[in-house]
Amino acid sequence: MSVQIVLALAVFVGAYVLIATEKVPRVTASLGGAAAMVLIGATDDHGIFFSEDSGIDWNVIFLLLGMMIIVGILRQTGLFEFLAIWAAKKARGRPYAIMVMFVVITAVLSAFLDNVTTVLLVAPVTLLVCGRLAAPSAPFLIAEVMASNIGGTATLIGDPPNIIIASRGGLTFNDFIVNLAPLIAVLLLVFIVLCRLLFRSAFRYQPERAARIMALKEREAIADKSLLVKCLVVLGLVLFGFITHPLTGLAPAIVAMLGAGLLVMLARLEPQKVFGDVEWETLVFFAGLFIMVGSLVNLGIIATVGQTAAAIVGDDYGLAATWLTIVSAVASGIIDNIPYVATLAPITDDLVRAGGGAARPLWWALALGADLGGNATAVGASANVVVIGIAKRHGEPITFWTFTKYGLVVVPVTIAIAVLYLWMRYFV
Repeated sequence: MSVQIVLALAVFVGAYVLIATEKVPRVTASLGGAAAMVLIGATDDHGIFFSEDSGIDWNVIFLLLGMMIIVGILRQTGLFEFLAIWAAKKARGRPYAIMVMFVVITAVLSAFLDNVTTVLLVAPVTLLVCGRLAAPSAPFLIAEVMASNIGGTATLIGDPPNIIIASRGGLTFNDFIVNLAPLIAVLLLVFIVLCRLLFRSAFRYQPERAARIMALKEREAIADKSLLVKCLVVLGLVLFGFITHPLTGLAPAIVAMLGAGLLVMLARLEPQKVFGDVEWETLVFFAGLFIMVGSLVNLGIIATVGQTAAAIVGDDYGLAATWLTIVSAVASGIIDNIPYVATLAPITDDLVRAGGGAARPLWWALALGADLGGNATAVGASANVVVIGIAKRHGEPITFWTFTKYGLVVVPVTIAIAVLYLWMRYFV
């Protein structure tokens, strides 16, 4: 093993440790690791900016950027607040019914919007509703973020790891809908039942408190009806573009950027309002990750790992899918699922190329394990960290172990169902 390979592995592991422990901001760890890879000669400017195998995946970056711009403009219409208040009133102030409505709304929104953005929009209204009900907000927030991670698994754009998987595996929006959405619908129903059991102490119905919910006026939440119509039309066109990709050949990133550009022209908002909600740090974080993983590709490390895995797996792809799902769930509970998938995607790609069509379900195993496993702990997914931060700022902190004690129930149940689904659909 050459000195360069040893140094590259040391840089990669060091950056991962910093990301997982959050000793420094994750974007700092990502960029620092990328810079170190350049300094040791593991990659260069051509490898970073122009290589399809080892460079920054611009499809992922621009798909995220386009959707962030669209959601940022949509956020200003008040639609999300409207939906939350409407749901609470439809539930007539009954805590469990409200949780079910919020869980369903969050899961559905997360399938078509970034789940971090979804919880950022839903959480403040949840705190308002819980305040009116005198109900503890932690169970509602935890249920919503878990629903977000489950719902986001259903589509290509629902969760950042899916975007990486789609780009690396050449998978379409329709591929995710056909292969994962049916399972996610079942998992959502199972999760709703689990919520009844896990959070039962939070469901005390108080008629006088419920009356305060019924007094809220959801229509007042809509800040700009004209802009809302424009946003919904553009979002509909973007989703149509994703679905018709096999016919048009337009990549999801192109569709998202075209939609963002059209909405920016129609909205006629100040640049700060258009681009203020773009998570630039997240985009830079992704770029750094791609550079680090690409460096391992350049040095042949990923190929070696992939060949070793292929030799171990042989042609038993059912067993491989099972282990990939379980290992991904465990790993994603310990570290953020984004860097995990960025590392495993090239290895999975090697396995799929070696096995052909029989190995294709490994992509779904990776997606299910990484996305659903993000519910295991407070640091398993970016949305978890965001919600915990919101709760803390509002004086209702959610500790690491409070979140995790629920996650360690939800994840084994959902992963067991996911493994059963993979076997029944692809390997029996």
